[in-house]
Amino acid sequence: MNKQLSSSKHKSNAAVFASGNGTNFEAIMNANLPIKIKLLVCDHHDAYVIKRAKEHNVPVLIAEVQKGMPRATREDKILQRLKVDNISTIFLAGYMRILGDTLLNAFPKRILNIHPALLPNFPGKQGIIDAYNANVKTTGVTIHYVDAGVDTGKIIAQQSVDRYPEDSLEDLETRIHKVEHQLYPKTIHELINKGVL
Repeated sequence: MNKQLSSSKHKSNAAVFASGNGTNFEAIMNANLPIKIKLLVCDHHDAYVIKRAKEHNVPVLIAEVQKGMPRATREDKILQRLKVDNISTIFLAGYMRILGDTLLNAFPKRILNIHPALLPNFPGKQGIIDAYNANVKTTGVTIHYVDAGVDTGKIIAQQSVDRYPEDSLEDLETRIHKVEHQLYPKTIHELINKGVL
């Protein structure tokens, strides 16, 4: 504990962007990473991840999509808050929005995403379902940098997950999520140790 306290002043600050339940947010928070999670950005005011953030004393910015508001305007509001909190890195953890130039240009190679499939196979928001319906024998989890495309950024790490003939969709989802919760914090830790983040 003392070691953590003494080193905390050297930690850089990160924000997590999430839209839903927040299990990957929870995994990141519980991993005791050498980076401070200073903010949760969420695009749904009633998402369960907000409750998780409050339990970890992480401030929350609700940034819902509003009719008639351009994406750049919404992202600029987010960016201003990130600047206030001196955020250097963004971790997308089940964030169901495509980022625009406002955030991408402000954080080049400083935005990571986790995807529940072995990219470039099965990109998009239904990666697990698409892999399951394709009857693949192996799928998995990918950590990648975020670019302007949909899950097209440079791959950082991958781990395979077997799909068994008797698997239900829920069985496969459970195994993929278990790998996600281990691979994402591990990859973040390795990038920090390498001085990349």
